[in-house]
Amino acid sequence: MYSAHSAPRQTPPEPDNDRLLVRRDTRDADELAACLRDWNQIYEQLAPGRFEGRFVECRLQDIQVFRERTNQPLYEAGLVRPGWHVVGVPVHLGGDGHCGGRPIRADGIVSMRGGDELDCRAPAEFDIVAASIPQQLLHDHAREVEHCEFDHAKPHSTVIAADPALTQSLRTLLLSVLDVAAHAPAQLRQPAPRRSLQQRLLATVVRTLAHPPGAASDPPPSASARHALVARAQAYMRTHVDEPLSIEDLCRALQVSRRTLQYSFQDVLQVNPVRYLRALRLNGVRRTLKLAQPQASVHDIAARWGFWHMSRFADDYRRMFGELPSQTARLSINAR
Repeated sequence: MYSAHSAPRQTPPEPDNDRLLVRRDTRDADELAACLRDWNQIYEQLAPGRFEGRFVECRLQDIQVFRERTNQPLYEAGLVRPGWHVVGVPVHLGGDGHCGGRPIRADGIVSMRGGDELDCRAPAEFDIVAASIPQQLLHDHAREVEHCEFDHAKPHSTVIAADPALTQSLRTLLLSVLDVAAHAPAQLRQPAPRRSLQQRLLATVVRTLAHPPGAASDPPPSASARHALVARAQAYMRTHVDEPLSIEDLCRALQVSRRTLQYSFQDVLQVNPVRYLRALRLNGVRRTLKLAQPQASVHDIAARWGFWHMSRFADDYRRMFGELPSQTARLSINAR
């Protein structure tokens, strides 16, 4: 066995700037390994037969989201980049595999920190979606939004068992990022939806890794404190109503954890802060549409308010107002 650090490096494919993606189909394991830019790794095919690999990658500024699909068992070796944390969730698992001596499971999460040794055996017919995230972003989000220390997350292990709902949420979110980049790249060129996606990724990863199932929750605030917190949150939202706010923004501004904010909104208004904030943003889109010029794009307006999943936005809008956003724009123009 030779060292990953002495392996010949292939030239990785350049990103397709028009589509914000790197895509590659290859019949060579070395070429697939080289697709991950800034990584130092080797892939070795372990069984006879023609190799087929597919790779897709999207960059959300500092966050790298990628998906790998292979049809032959591989041994993967190398080192995780210092200063980064990698999380991966299987989409399809066609056999037995392991990472760091621990079995890869369909409902498990591969989690490795900067400097960790990549020591994986991928099974045949393996499909995994993953993200490489700067550790500092995770630490800051954990401390400022979740009020926990990411350094004190679950005991370090290359493959962990997380809450199944959180595991599915992480898998769905990572796949959604790649889907939006492939089919609606203009949305990711807008600062608001790009930032919204980044914050959702950070929140999902931190909640998945830093809060084991059954962990004790923070003590709930008193009734008067809950009402005061909700009032402060509403005042902040009204003051910043023309901005694409996020729950993370609220937590940082009010210096409370997401859990405390959630508990208080649910108790006082019987609605969670995510839904409340979404309602404000939908109303913001509606006001903008009613004033927009005929050539204005509904997608662009929605993106400015932080909506990145257009079909979900249209469904939410129709449920809220009883009409599609395009109908609002058309009726407002006809009424002028």
